[in-house]
Amino acid sequence: MWSPEREAEVPTGGDPAGLLPPEWEDDEERMSFLFSAFKRSREVNSTDWDSKMGFWAPLVLSHSRRQGVVRLRLRDLQEAFQRKGSVPLGLATVLQDLLRRGELQRESDFMASVDSSWISWGVGVFLLKPLKWTLSNVLGDNKVPAEEVLVAVGLLKEKAEEVYRLYQNSPLSSHPVVALSELSTLCANCCPDERTFYLVLLQLQKEKRVTVLEQNGEKIVKFARGPHAKVSPVNDVDVGVYQLMQSEQLLSRKVESLSQEAERCKEEARRACRAGKKQLALRSLKAKQRTEKRIEALHAKLDTVQGILDRIYASQTDQMVFNAYQAGVGALKLSMKDVTVEKAESLVDQIQELCDTQDEVSQTLAGGVTNGLDFDSEELEKELDVLLQDTTKEPLDLPDNPHEMLYTNSVPNPRVPDAELEAELEKLSLSEGGLIPSSKSPKRQLEPTL
Repeated sequence: MWSPEREAEVPTGGDPAGLLPPEWEDDEERMSFLFSAFKRSREVNSTDWDSKMGFWAPLVLSHSRRQGVVRLRLRDLQEAFQRKGSVPLGLATVLQDLLRRGELQRESDFMASVDSSWISWGVGVFLLKPLKWTLSNVLGDNKVPAEEVLVAVGLLKEKAEEVYRLYQNSPLSSHPVVALSELSTLCANCCPDERTFYLVLLQLQKEKRVTVLEQNGEKIVKFARGPHAKVSPVNDVDVGVYQLMQSEQLLSRKVESLSQEAERCKEEARRACRAGKKQLALRSLKAKQRTEKRIEALHAKLDTVQGILDRIYASQTDQMVFNAYQAGVGALKLSMKDVTVEKAESLVDQIQELCDTQDEVSQTLAGGVTNGLDFDSEELEKELDVLLQDTTKEPLDLPDNPHEMLYTNSVPNPRVPDAELEAELEKLSLSEGGLIPSSKSPKRQLEPTL
């Protein structure tokens, strides 16, 4: 465990193989230029200045991200970027430029930007800076000392978000107040050292997502309820719930310890009985019974504490549901602000009227144009039936001999009745010879003359 009496060292180590730029190993001329110092001013040669800065600034930030450390020192970076026994001579200028752009921040300046309530317990956490750093800042010297700690702002914000997410997904989130020691254990993989852990908490404090309070010599952390909510100050209810949680843990540990003691007394009684030591076995059994009675009493207390905590958690859930209902009612009122039953009925009537109008228009268009004549469909049907009946009753007048329909011209040949023909024949016979026609004489069909 870190203590104010000793300062944790910033993690060091060379850059992993394969993560450096490709020219690092092969391009000697290029690397010799990059390892040289910057000119005193950018105005001397802006091209060379921008080329070096464009190489080293992203490399420093990516190195910090790969190592997972938010705290950087010039000395550690010089060791990490050694090449064939040479160190980059312009890293101090690169760090100054990153400080100017806000991508890095002095650790002391970052601490000073946090709310005073956090600093009240955290002053002793970080050792005071050496006097020469303070004097250099007062005198306006912007040089970065080799031992001064700088904070990678972007990576620190990412780690703060990760810590908050870890808490939200852990059983500790059942209540917003948690012990600092428990939170530190939860974030052991995310924060490689305790100073990084404290910086992350400072960042969360700066974002108004946590607040820290010291209670009975122990530091407790209160988280905001939602990812976009602001944390509220620690109140008496939070302290009371935290004390109940601590009591529950203490009783649970005590019950577990007494259970092990009862089991040990039972084993001692068994061994004494096997050895024939009856009195010793009885004493062990009596000790076991006393221990079990203590366990029962502790279980009763533990059940009481857990029941109170369950009611508190249920009330918090009820409060969240109540707030959600309130928000829902407010949103519903806002959305139904201009909607009334009368307006809804009027709208439905208008829709029905438009639908009826559309049906009438469709029927009118389907009737077609009648040119001003109005025909009764029933009368037309009756007349058609009469015509059909007449057609079926009258036989078709077809000729017996197809040759009779052949004429020498287009004038039709009128049909003469047989009685008229016989009368005319009889007249001709009398006029020619006075012959009396016999009833038995054969009849001769006369061809009509045209």
